[in-house]
Amino acid sequence: MNDTLTIQLAARGVLTLPKPLREAYGLKPGAQLTLLDLGGVFVLSPRNSQIDTLAERITRDLVERGETLESMLRVLREERERYADAAGRLS
Repeated sequence: MNDTLTIQLAARGVLTLPKPLREAYGLKPGAQLTLLDLGGVFVLSPRNSQIDTLAERITRDLVERGETLESMLRVLREERERYADAAGRLS
């Protein structure tokens, strides 16, 4: 379905998806959708967002490796200094 649809915001912020759209994607009452705000452009997806899952996995992996916020910030500062030193040598 590639049509542009116009929907209206009702009382209490309720949006109703048109029936053909609900039928096309098998959306039933109670279905959860993911809403992304891309700087005022809203993307509504019937798929679950993987952002939280990925963030949890990255956090778990870093903790298992013994990384902390402080250690990551220290490495970032060191890399910035190395980059600045290298850039200074090139000029």
